[in-house]
Amino acid sequence: MFQNEKQNLESIIKELSKVISKLLVLVVFLLGLVVILVITSINGLPEIFKKRPANEAKIDIPKIEDKNKEVEKTADMWVAPDTSDILKEANKDVIYYGYKLISNTAYYLGPKGKVASMSNGMNCQNCHLNAGTKPFGNNYGGVASTYPKFRERSGRIENIHKRVNDCFERSLNGKTLDTLGKEMQAIVAYIKWLGKDVTKGKKPTGSGITELTYMDRAANPAHGKEIYMQKCKSCHTETGAGKLNADGLTYQYPPLWGEHSYNNGAGLYRLSRFAGYIKSNMPQGVSYDNPQLSDEEAWDVAAFVNSQTRPKKDLHLDWPKISGKPIDNPFGPYADNFSEQQHKFGPFKPIEQAKKTLGKNK
Repeated sequence: MFQNEKQNLESIIKELSKVISKLLVLVVFLLGLVVILVITSINGLPEIFKKRPANEAKIDIPKIEDKNKEVEKTADMWVAPDTSDILKEANKDVIYYGYKLISNTAYYLGPKGKVASMSNGMNCQNCHLNAGTKPFGNNYGGVASTYPKFRERSGRIENIHKRVNDCFERSLNGKTLDTLGKEMQAIVAYIKWLGKDVTKGKKPTGSGITELTYMDRAANPAHGKEIYMQKCKSCHTETGAGKLNADGLTYQYPPLWGEHSYNNGAGLYRLSRFAGYIKSNMPQGVSYDNPQLSDEEAWDVAAFVNSQTRPKKDLHLDWPKISGKPIDNPFGPYADNFSEQQHKFGPFKPIEQAKKTLGKNK
C-alpha cells in the first residue's frame, strides 16, 4: 500500500513540475512582451516588427540625417529629408538604388564593379559627402531646383543627366552612363528626391560648397604640405593614395592624387572649390560651423593637393567663351593678361578686379 502511495506522490510531483515549468515560460514570455511594449511606447515600433511587402525585406536604409546632427535647422538652412522616408515613395526601389550607387559607386561601377567597370574606384559620396546630404559638403540640395540650366563650361543648357555624367568623366575619371539606363535613372531619381522640398529656381542655404574670401597672397603648396602631413596623412596617406576598405573594392578614405583620383577637369581641381570644401569638411568629422583649419590653411592644403600628379582629361571643348572662365580656372587662354600660375594659385583679387573692370567697359 505504501509503495502505491509513494508512486502516486511521485507522479503528482512530476505533474506539478511540468505545470510550474510551463508557468515559468509563460511568465518569461509576458515579461518580454511588457519590455517590448515599454520600448515601443518610447521609441516607436522596432523595425523587425514592422510589416513590409516581401520585396522590401532586404531594404535597410540608414538615416543619413543622423550624421548631420550638428546642423542648426534654421528656416533657411537646407536639411536633407529623412532617408528612411524613401520607403514611402511609389518608386522607392529606383530611388533606393540611386542612393546605393551614390554611396557605394565603386561596388557597382568601379574597376571591379558588379554592374560595369567604368570608373576609378572612388564613390560619388567621397566628394558629395554623406550621399550628397551634408550641408556645405558638396551636397545635392540645390540640384533638382536649379537644373536644367546654362553652364559656361559647356556653353549650353545642361540637365541633371549631363551633370552626373560630367562627374563620371571628371571626378571618377571614367566613362559616361547611358542616360536611359537603369543606373542613370536611379541616380537622377535619388537626386530629385533629395531636393523635392526645395522651391524651383531656388538654391538653398547650405547647398554646394563654402565660398572662401580670396587671400591677399597666393596659396602656398609648401605650407599646405606641412598642414597635410599634420592633419590629413593619417587618412589619405603620405602618398595621397587613400586607404581601401577590407573588400578591396571601395575606399574608406579616397585617393587625393595619383592614377585613382579625380582628373584635372574635375570641379575640385579649381582651388576655390577645393579650399572651400576642405574648410567645411576636413579633417574628417568637422562641419561648416565647427571647422578646424583656418581659411589660409585650407587654401594652402588645396594648393598642395592640386599640385600633385593626377589623370588628365581632354579639355579643349571646355569654356567655349573664354571670358566666362572662372577666376581660378588653371588653364589658358584667358580674356586677361594674368598667367596660368596666378589663375591657379592666386592672388585672385587682382584678377577679380580686372574681370569687373572688363565687364563695366563692355
